Amino acid sequence: MSDLVTFGETMLRLSPPNGERLEDVREFEVLAGGAESNVAVAAQRLGTPSTWLSKVPESPLGKRVVSELRGYGIETDIAWSHRGRQGTYYIERAGKPRGTKVIYDRDDTAIATAEAREFDVDRIQNARVFFTTGITPALSSTLRDTTASMLKAARQGGTTTAFDFNYRQKLWSTEEANETLTKFFPGIDVLVIAARDARAVLGFEGDPRQLAHKLGSQYDFETVVVTRGSEGAIGWHDSVVHEQEAYETDTVSKIGTGDAFTGAFIARRLAGDDVPTALEYAAATAALKRTIPGDVALVSEEEVEAVVSTGAEEVSR
Repeated sequence: MSDLVTFGETMLRLSPPNGERLEDVREFEVLAGGAESNVAVAAQRLGTPSTWLSKVPESPLGKRVVSELRGYGIETDIAWSHRGRQGTYYIERAGKPRGTKVIYDRDDTAIATAEAREFDVDRIQNARVFFTTGITPALSSTLRDTTASMLKAARQGGTTTAFDFNYRQKLWSTEEANETLTKFFPGIDVLVIAARDARAVLGFEGDPRQLAHKLGSQYDFETVVVTRGSEGAIGWHDSVVHEQEAYETDTVSKIGTGDAFTGAFIARRLAGDDVPTALEYAAATAALKRTIPGDVALVSEEEVEAVVSTGAEEVSR
């Protein structure tokens, strides 16, 4: 059994060559990408055996997604479906002033009908951590119930529950997200949330340190991690706040950076690190991810440790 089990949708990502328009493209780069599977891969790369759960159409496109993820070394536990389609998204990449455009095509997907009874609850209850995100319950009312059931099953089995708030404006309103996701909070041990989401969706005020303390105190989480983009992250644990700056990096692709951070943080906590050390490794993994195209952090433990060591040397000078 895996130490980490994640649950959610993974899409096929189709990208024209840099600078080309979707309306005129002749060929695409095709990759798999999804928050929960990205987290599983990042954790796996740092030595944590990981499994991704999902419902996928039994079609060539669905099999393409699963095959790619298995190639990254994670286990998959799939509810294959003869109904629903494979979700996709498109990235049109360009520099200023156009910028990068993302188009989602995830209506009527197989994952939207996934129910908890379709999965092996023992996988969740035998894991050390169960992880999912706020993206999953945003996809359908069925998935809201499924997410709640899986979090409950994890808690009943003594499995630590980790949740990335991960608000997506294109999926639902701030009001809907607030009403739904706060209902999950009593069943969550570790919360990861962007500072902007804590403000815009939950209505919290203050700097990231204050946000972390308020969230931890109000909702009785074991650990809260507030991410703040290029400024790094804040970790709250046992009523103590820890600050982690971001590592300097050249950006090839920022997509999947947050997932790399979360996967590494979970992996290092499972390895026995304290929160400050886990934040260091998470920030280093996120920095490395920004140098890698695609959604997935194909890093090694040695690379991450080198970034952490270099950062520590610079701080000591």
